[in-house]
Amino acid sequence: MMANIQRIQAIFIGTSAGGVFALNKIFRSLPDNFRTPIIVVLHLGEKSLIPSAFYPPKGVKLVEADEKEIIKSKHIYFAPAGYHLLVENDFSFSLTNEEKVQYARPSLDVTMDSLAQAYQENLLGIVLTGANEDGAEGLATIKRLGGLTVVQDLQEAEHKTMPAAAIKLGQPDFILSLKDISSLMIKIEGTYESRN
Repeated sequence: MMANIQRIQAIFIGTSAGGVFALNKIFRSLPDNFRTPIIVVLHLGEKSLIPSAFYPPKGVKLVEADEKEIIKSKHIYFAPAGYHLLVENDFSFSLTNEEKVQYARPSLDVTMDSLAQAYQENLLGIVLTGANEDGAEGLATIKRLGGLTVVQDLQEAEHKTMPAAAIKLGQPDFILSLKDISSLMIKIEGTYESRN
């Protein structure tokens, strides 16, 4: 496990129903100045709650991802409401308003696929609580390209459909509670070396 952790350069978290609570539980447990960049897709419909609904660690900037923005350490990036968020091979973001995927825009699968292509084995992909099956294919892609994959424990998830689909299709490396997901992220942080 440690070999994978030592390679991680970015963390993806995808969630839907129940996600605001789950994300805040993770964010509040992370240390100040958490360096590893985190990219988040949260289904919110057309309304944005970002950043007012979230509590990042001190020293970490929480923003909506913007077109052509380069991914940096000490940042948590959210996909803007109503747009698919993609990551280019130069680790910059691009936004599209193409067709919904799994009835969602932003879609976890879209972002995860592009992140997997850009980061390969240097990516940690996490799927949390949610009420549809978005993210299952994306998690499988991350694993196929060598990344580390985690799904929230179904016993804890407020809505089980999303993590259950990710477990069935994605065969994740770990199925963990929110507390243990935070612990894994902190272990990754201990080995993180910035690309920038």
